[in-house]
Amino acid sequence: MKLQRFNTNIGSLSLNSFITFAKNLRKLLMKKENSGFNTRLIHAGSISDKFGSATVPIYQTSTFIFESADEGARCFAGESDGYIYTRIGNPTIDALERQLAILENGYGGIAVSSGMAAANTIYLSLLSQGDHIVSTDAVYGPARNVVVKQWVRFGFHSTYVDTTDIEAIKKAIRPNTKVLYIETPANPTMGITDLVACAEIAKQHGIILVVDNTFCSPYLQNPLDLGADIVFHSMTKFINGHADIVGGIIVTKEKAMYDQLRSMMINLGCNIDPHQAFLVIRGLKTLGVRMERSQENASQLATYLENHPKVAWVRFPGLHSHPQHQLAKEQMRGPGAVISFGLKGGYEAGKKFLDNLQVALLAVSLGGVETLIQHPASMTHSKVSAEDKLTAGITDDLIRLSVGIEDVKDLIDDFDQALDKL
Repeated sequence: MKLQRFNTNIGSLSLNSFITFAKNLRKLLMKKENSGFNTRLIHAGSISDKFGSATVPIYQTSTFIFESADEGARCFAGESDGYIYTRIGNPTIDALERQLAILENGYGGIAVSSGMAAANTIYLSLLSQGDHIVSTDAVYGPARNVVVKQWVRFGFHSTYVDTTDIEAIKKAIRPNTKVLYIETPANPTMGITDLVACAEIAKQHGIILVVDNTFCSPYLQNPLDLGADIVFHSMTKFINGHADIVGGIIVTKEKAMYDQLRSMMINLGCNIDPHQAFLVIRGLKTLGVRMERSQENASQLATYLENHPKVAWVRFPGLHSHPQHQLAKEQMRGPGAVISFGLKGGYEAGKKFLDNLQVALLAVSLGGVETLIQHPASMTHSKVSAEDKLTAGITDDLIRLSVGIEDVKDLIDDFDQALDKL
C-alpha cells in the first residue's frame, strides 16, 4: 500500500467514504515496517473526524446516542463497533489504547485510571483464591503492599525474590504459581532482570509473564518482543512526561488475554477519563525526544556522581559498574533516565542533601521533563516492612533520581552546591 493512493480531495468524500479513508491511512501508519518509532508516536492510533481535526478530539461524554433501537441492540450484543458508554469504550481513549499497542507491538491496549489500577486489573484477572504470584522484591512499593496487605485476605499468595537471580526465580515457583510479575529496571534499586530467561521459565511452567515497563517506556524496551504475555505502564511517568495526569496502560500479546483483562477493567470501572487520555496522547508525541535528552543528562549525572568523593555508590544501567550493564545493553535500547545512589554520610547526609537542592524537585514520581528526587525507604516504599526493604536492597541511604530535560550544567551545579553543604 503506497501513500500516493490517498492523494485525493478529502473534502469531496461522503462521511462513510471519509471514515474508510481515515481507517486505511491509520493502517498504513500502524505498519511497523513503514515508519520509524517517532513517526508512529505522532501518527499511530490517530482518529479523524469529518471536520478534519489535526489532533485527536476529546469525546467528553458519558454516553453515546444510538441511531436506532436495532443499532442499540446490536451494540450490546457485540455485533456493532458503535460506542455505548465511556466506561466500556470511547473514541479518545481508543486512540490512546491503539497507539500504545502499536508502540509495544501488542494485540491491544487497555487504558486505566492509574498505574495501580493497571496492576490491580492484572491481579484480579489472573489470580484466584489459592493462586500464587512470584515477583521482583524491589517492585514498586504499593504494587507489593496491596498484595501482601489486601489481596492476601482473598487467598492470593506471593513470593518476592531478587529476579536478577534467575535461579532464585526458579526456586520460588510452586505448583500453584500462576503469574511471574517482573519490574525491570527495578524500582528503586535499578536491578535488571533477564526477560528472555523469564519467558523461558514462564513457558516451561505454563505461567503468565507480566512486565512493568514504566522505567523504560516502549522507546527503550519492548517486553512482548522478548516473550512477555502482558506489559503495563504507569502512564503518569515517561509516557505522559509532564507530571499533570495519573493513568495506566495494559498491553497484551494475544487477543484472548486482552478480552479477559478488558472485561475485568470494565467491571472494576477503572477506565481513564477522555480528557486525561487526550493529555497523554499529547505528551506521548514527544516521548522520543524527551527520552533522548533525559538519558543523555542522566548519563552525565551518573558519571559525575560516581566520581564525587562524597558519593558512596551509584546504580545506573549505563555505567560499566552496574552489575547487569551488559544485559541492559542487550535488552534495552538505552540506559534510561533513573539513577539510584547513596552518600557516604548515609541517611542523615541524604536528608541534608535533599533539603538543599534548588533545581531538582523533592517529589515522588518520575519520568517528567523536570528532575525529581526522593528517598524511597521513607517515601514510596515506606509501607514495605524494614526486613523486606533490607532484603530487596532498599537501604536507608538510597536516593532515587529521575533526571529531566533541564540543561545538564545547571543540574550538576545544583548537585555541587548541595553536596558542598554536607
